[in-house]
Amino acid sequence: MSVSTDQSPSASVDRAAKNRALIRLISTFAIGFGVFLSGFVIDEPAPYEIYMAGLIVVWALFGLRLSRSVAILLAILVIFNLGGLLSMGQMADLKTAPMYIAVSLFLAITSVFFAAVIDNDQRILPVIFNAYILAAICTALLGILGYFDAFPGADLFTRYGRAMGAFQDPNVFGPFLMLPLAWLVHGVLVGDLRALPVRLVPILILTLGIFLSFSRAAWGMAVLIIAGLALLLFIRNPNRLFRLRIMLLAGLAIVVVLLAVIVALQIPSVAELFFARAQLVQDYDDAQFGRFARHWYGMLLSIDHPLGIGPLEFGPIYGEDTHNVWLKAALDYGWLGFVSYLTLTMLTLGVALRILFRERPWQPFLLCAYLVYVAHVAIGNVIDTDHWRHFYLLVGIIWGCVALELRYKSSRAS
Repeated sequence: MSVSTDQSPSASVDRAAKNRALIRLISTFAIGFGVFLSGFVIDEPAPYEIYMAGLIVVWALFGLRLSRSVAILLAILVIFNLGGLLSMGQMADLKTAPMYIAVSLFLAITSVFFAAVIDNDQRILPVIFNAYILAAICTALLGILGYFDAFPGADLFTRYGRAMGAFQDPNVFGPFLMLPLAWLVHGVLVGDLRALPVRLVPILILTLGIFLSFSRAAWGMAVLIIAGLALLLFIRNPNRLFRLRIMLLAGLAIVVVLLAVIVALQIPSVAELFFARAQLVQDYDDAQFGRFARHWYGMLLSIDHPLGIGPLEFGPIYGEDTHNVWLKAALDYGWLGFVSYLTLTMLTLGVALRILFRERPWQPFLLCAYLVYVAHVAIGNVIDTDHWRHFYLLVGIIWGCVALELRYKSSRAS
């Protein structure tokens, strides 16, 4: 009697399926962990840079596929950084310019990477958003605990009496919290109301973190994003009951936020800093060489230097950086960089707007990312956003959803 050692076809199929599932689990965790690390940038290079560099190399070795739309994003970002290299050539002393441009190029590659992995598998979107929410909650708690000096060494997470979490600047910390806030508020507006308590706790943590950052830009962004989200959902859904729900929840949110602010203002140190930061124009904005004056000087300087003046050269000349991403592009990356950045912004806003209301599985993710991106474009007029890690993640999410839409239309046509 002989015993066959050949495996049945079904066993081979099962083993292959298990291997695919294991690979997908590992790759999903790897991407989620990378997004989580983006919330901790106390020192540079941060763990995010080191980890993502290795992750991108591994993905590239195993065949990261770039669709046509993702390739367009890559081309624009490469040209933008090429402008930085040309601008660097105008410097007599390079100083830290090579490292600055290297970081710019790396962040550009991370944007392309996220767009490509989303394009390859839309199921990665919930992983990215959940990892981002977890990172935001952790860094927000650090900022809150640091502000109230809750433990020895907590001042590491504050700057100038403002919460900054695991970041180097409160003005980056506040905007970082916007996408998780938008996603959680979206869940409240359209999701099951029985899950409201589950979403309410992280919303309150993020809101308090944004408030204690005392970043006027972050405050304005939060109002713009939440109001825009409620308005777009109201317009998109003609159902009267849904619209009534939107109005009631929006009113409830306003009441809760106002009560929370009133309670926070009972703390003297909070009230003092709040009223100081709440002024629309600060002393350093309208001084002789203040923020707005530097914008004018920077514009004149950019006209005379089509190749740029070199990365980080504006600050030593006028005492502070441009605090305007458009001037930053023109001066640090030259006219070539400015045109590239303008093209990227207009394309991102335009192509995503065309598909914003189409019924797709990825539409809620695109809607939230788009609103947060619009808010970042708006604050780019008063702050430099060209080296914000989460900004490039936003761009990657939007272009990844655009690529998904193009592939969807192509499959329908065929």
